[in-house]
Amino acid sequence: MTPREEVLARIRTALADRPVPPPVPRDYHHRGDQPPGSPEAVALLAARVDDYRAQVHRVDLAEQVPATLARLLAGHRAVVVPPDLPAEWAQVCPGVVRDTGLSPQQLDEVDAVVTGCAVAIAVTGTLVLDAGAAQGRRALTLVPDHHVCVVRAEQVVASVPEALARLDPTRPLTFISGPSATSDIELQRVEGVHGPRTLDVVIVG
Repeated sequence: MTPREEVLARIRTALADRPVPPPVPRDYHHRGDQPPGSPEAVALLAARVDDYRAQVHRVDLAEQVPATLARLLAGHRAVVVPPDLPAEWAQVCPGVVRDTGLSPQQLDEVDAVVTGCAVAIAVTGTLVLDAGAAQGRRALTLVPDHHVCVVRAEQVVASVPEALARLDPTRPLTFISGPSATSDIELQRVEGVHGPRTLDVVIVG
């Protein structure tokens, strides 16, 4: 018997009389009370996002998104966008820069970023980005100080399990719940420590 085999044999002997772990209850809620994309789910998302001190902007039609973006980005010098951001959104961004692998230093020189999202979770007010269409790299949403995220109503689900069912765990997932913030030991809130200090969420539909 080799030393490795001897060690493994001792471990198996030591574990032979281990207690059987109790079954893990799986009776938690798998679905929320609001159907995905429903007015109730969208309203709950808007309320929870507002709780996180982000700004919520509602538009009825996709055609209204460019005007909303232009209003939110007025006064900015430069805005970075993912390479595949819809052209009608990008063309209203002042000083628009399409990301082609910009360095963190270059990203730090722009004022804002505009993206879409993969899914939004109403009950937690969370936006999830997976580097898919119109979302770009994770660095895009971490370095610029102002993030404008466009969410379509059909992307809104009520619960976390519903969101996870729509996501690919092998993709880089970024969960965003309000502007970046932390608190010191006296619970004094400080925003912008690890990401944008301003988050605008444009909900379409």
